[in-house]
Amino acid sequence: MNNATYTVSGMTCGHCVNSVKEEVGQVAGVSDVAVDLATGRLTVTSDTPLDEAQVRAAVEEAGYELKV
Repeated sequence: MNNATYTVSGMTCGHCVNSVKEEVGQVAGVSDVAVDLATGRLTVTSDTPLDEAQVRAAVEEAGYELKV
């Protein structure tokens, strides 16, 4: 198992969190996604190492920005 932690900016509500979780959850290899609205922390668990560009694209697809 691989864990990666990122910070997402622009989220303001539970709907935002759900949008990010849904999009990032569709990235190949992702087995779990946790988002903390208060801190903007995004924790992604995967079976294989993740390509950060894919995670960034998923977050942007949801309408938010990935900070590294």
